Amino acid sequence: MARLAGIELQDKDRVLYALTQIKGIGMPLANKIMKSVKMNQAKRVKDLSGDELNQIAGELENYKIEGDLIRSVRSDITRLQQTGTFRGMRHSRNLPARGQRTRHNARSKRGKRKTVGAFKKEMLAKTQKDTSSE
Repeated sequence: MARLAGIELQDKDRVLYALTQIKGIGMPLANKIMKSVKMNQAKRVKDLSGDELNQIAGELENYKIEGDLIRSVRSDITRLQQTGTFRGMRHSRNLPARGQRTRHNARSKRGKRKTVGAFKKEMLAKTQKDTSSE
């Protein structure tokens, strides 16, 4: 197994797809990296030599990936929250920040449904039953 940017890449995968396992690298960036190191896109990870791994690792240093990317995103969000922007408030309240509607959707952000208002009927029915039995 080859190791790039702290991630173990599977030997059976093609290098192009294996690069997408690194956080911050998608298919377009993986294509760009493969073209910049002038490597065949059909090559498997197990067929890479040490020199080729070093070339890819050198090219990866030009991009924000893994920990650097996570830290920069987190610092951007805290900056928005500290300045009191609308997006910062949405992040702190754990709601969608990019204009999505929340009246009917956004279950993953808002959490499990909580019933409001149905308990009053139950309490009313219970008190009527108690008074009728006496």
